[in-house]
Formats: sequence, C-alpha cells, structure tokens
Amino acid sequence: MRARQRTFRFIAMYLLAAALIVPVGCAGVAAGPAEQAGLSSVTPDEALAMLKQGNARFHDAATAARDVSHGRRQALVAGQKPFAVIVCCSDSRVPPELVFDQGLGDIFVVRVAGNVVDPVVLGSIEYGVEHLHIPLVVVLGHQNCGAVRAAVAGGHADADIQAVVDRITPSVARAKSQPSPPADITELVADLNVRNSLDTIAASPIVSHLAHDAKVRLVGAKYHLDTGQVEWFAP
Repeated sequence: MRARQRTFRFIAMYLLAAALIVPVGCAGVAAGPAEQAGLSSVTPDEALAMLKQGNARFHDAATAARDVSHGRRQALVAGQKPFAVIVCCSDSRVPPELVFDQGLGDIFVVRVAGNVVDPVVLGSIEYGVEHLHIPLVVVLGHQNCGAVRAAVAGGHADADIQAVVDRITPSVARAKSQPSPPADITELVADLNVRNSLDTIAASPIVSHLAHDAKVRLVGAKYHLDTGQVEWFAP
C-alpha cells in the first residue's frame, strides 16, 4: 500500500512539473520575440531593435535555440503575428531568419532576386502591414549581389530575368551620374537599389497612410557576406 502511495505521489509530482514546463517550451529553447513581447506592444523602434540584437547574436555565433516543436507549430496554425516584414534577395547566402536569428512566426519574408519591388511584392508588403499589423518593413540588400552585377554589366538577360534587371537599371544610371563614381559601381548600385525599393514601397497609399500615423517604419539595410553583419541605412 505504501509503495503504491509513493508511486501515486511521484506521478502527481511529475504531471505538475510537466504542466509548469509546457507553456515555456523546450528547455533552453527561446520563444520568438512576438511571443515574448506581444504584438500589440511592439513599436517600430522596438521591432528594429529586436532585429539588430538578433543580427548581433548571428555575427557572434551565439544564436538562440529556437522552438520548432510540434507544440510551437500547432500554436501557429490559428494565425501569425510577425513583428517585421523583410524584403530581401533570393540569394541562398542571405537567409533572413538566420541573419536576424528569428524563429517560426517571427518575421514575414518576401524574397525576390535583387530585392526589387514589383506589384506582387508590394501587394505582399501591403498585406503584412495592413492585415497583420506589422510595424516595421526592412529592405535588405547584400554584398556581391548577382542580380545587381547583371544590371551593371548591361546587355539583355535571358527570358524573364530581364524583368529583374530592368528594376535595377535606374539605380545603375543614378550611380553612373554621381560626380565621382567608383571604378566598380556594383556596391553603390546595390545601395541605391535598396533606396529605390524603399521609395516604391513608400509610394503605396496603404503604406504611406500607416507611416504617416507612425504605425509603420521603413528601413533600408545591407548584409555583408564576409562579416555576417547588417549595415543599417540612415533615414
């Protein structure tokens, strides 16, 4: 009888401990920033700070363990609450979830070669800021971008690749018109292309209205392949 009572007490203690652990997630596994802060309390500046902190962890090779458990996936079935829209290049060396050290459901990513903005990309951004109430939009360019190099090289690209090049070409012309353009204008064009994409996004009536009310902030940035650091552009 006493042995059975001890067994029952052990089971009860185990279940209680499990109940206390479950809401937190796996031991050592970080909940996403949107989980921790709550979407309604995240301002544009706070969202930007979370991305900067995440990139610092990535740069230092000190990334947090992320909860990709069945429980976390089930929690996201009902909906998503990302805290930032990231418009970035499709380049395999620039995965934004890793670069910013974010987990499932944390960031709303729109990837396209050359981080250009066409109507489909803009519609995706508008959905994020209007329907998901995301407070921050980041256009992330990167060092040594192949799409930018193709645009700088000029000529005609094959098939629909030309549609990407055409979006970058205005930045090439702008770079060449600078008073003292560098011999290799590729990185300058990459930077100008980010700003051109930001201008296109800012011209959206949906985005401009939210930005006017300080509900959305637009920020440009550039990822450096050799260091792992993200350079943030001045407004």
